[in-house]
Parts: sequence; structure tokens; C-alpha cells
Amino acid sequence: MLERSPFGIPELDALLGGGYISGSANIVEGAPGTGKTTLGMQYIVQGIEKYREPGLILTFEEFPSQYYHDALGFGWDLRKYEEAGLLKIIFTQPQDAFQEIDEMGGKIETLIDEMGIKRCLIDSLTHFEAETSDPHELRHIEYQFLTSLKREGLTSILLRENDNLLGQTSSLSQAPFLSDSYTMLRYVEIDSVISKAMVVLKMRGSQHIKDIREFSITSKGIVLSEKFSGQDGILSGTPMRAETSAFMSAFVRKGKGS
Repeated sequence: MLERSPFGIPELDALLGGGYISGSANIVEGAPGTGKTTLGMQYIVQGIEKYREPGLILTFEEFPSQYYHDALGFGWDLRKYEEAGLLKIIFTQPQDAFQEIDEMGGKIETLIDEMGIKRCLIDSLTHFEAETSDPHELRHIEYQFLTSLKREGLTSILLRENDNLLGQTSSLSQAPFLSDSYTMLRYVEIDSVISKAMVVLKMRGSQHIKDIREFSITSKGIVLSEKFSGQDGILSGTPMRAETSAFMSAFVRKGKGS
């Protein structure tokens, strides 16, 4: 039976078949503001609070002080976890992080061993794309980095930016193909209202639920709602009412009032 690293959000763990597979590398991709960092922090915090699993946050774009501030908005005191030896936040450069993780006996490896770190958040993998314009070199860097995280026994979430708010975007990155799971967060427009959608597109070595779920960012973090129904084209960002739903709306309801 596969060992799991539960997210701590029951509805999301159900989508993932019980949680991430322990020791896996997992991509969460989305446009700015969709909640990637919040989701990643929630995974780290739930690991500390519910499962007593120490966490590591490697950030290439936010200082630890920004994390402390943002997390407090959800009632998460990251400073308290650090003082208790349950969390470490490191602001670094992508190349430095790559070398530290890839190097046997490096500072980060030593930290992982000393703290017994089990969960890791990388914010964000997109910064590796600025290191090279060669797709083969980028694939090598991403592969080595993901492999090094797994070698350390970490269950990792690697955030990835998608600058196109409502549609697909092109990229040299092969990370979604190299990762063990791939979750997408997306804005969708329905009846002139913007909502957020989440879907687990891939989960290697495990069954998972492929429902497209609406979610919201609340004062306590990410909360999943019911799956989108009666709509086609959710992942394109511009849904259309499904034929059955359109028929029911146009004819059945109209008929009841005649």
C-alpha cells in the first residue's frame, strides 16, 4: 500500500486518492492570484499542525518577512513554527538552491537531516527558466532538482507560474512531464463572474479523481466547493453551457411556465 502525505484538506485529499504519495515531487501551476502560494503554505502548515512533519520553504522571490505577514492573514504563525524547530524558510537564488540540494552533504541536506524535514515548498520553479534558453539544459536542471528533492525523502510542492490568466501558455519547461503529479489552478468566467477552478491533471502511480472543482480563498485558507456541472470548456477559461444543461434551461423550464 502506498504511503501518503495528506494535504489536510479533506476534499483535496479525496481528489488525490488520499494525499500526495510520500517522497513525490508535485507541480501546482496557476496564474498570479489564483492561490498557489496559499495552497503551498497550507500544505506545510497542515503537515506541522496535524501530522507533526517539519517543513522547508525555499523561496526565490519573497523574503521570509513577506511569508510571515501573508500567513498571519490565515491565522498561521510561521515564526512560531520556526522557533519550535518545525519550519525553516530560506530566501535564496535558483542556482544556489540547485547546487545545495544537488550536493551531497550540503547545507540544505544537513538542515533536512537535523530537523527531520518531510515536506517542502519551492516558490517558484518558474525561476529556473530564466537560467537558460536551452530546452535540453533546462530539462536537465529540472530533472536533477526534482530528483534531488526525492532523494532526500521530501514530499514537495513546486509552484509554477502561468502568466496567461484564462488560457494555456507556452513554455520551455518540461517540469509537468517530469513531476509525479500536476495540479492546475485557473480563473474561469461564468455568466460574467470570475471564479477559480482546480483540477488534478496527472498523478503518477496512483488513481485520482479528475473532477474540476471550484475553490475559494477564505480567512482559513483554500476551501474546495462542488465540482463544476453543466459547463463545458472550464479549462479553456471560457466555459459554455453544456448541451444538456442548455436544453433544460431553454425548453424544460420554459415549458413548466407555459
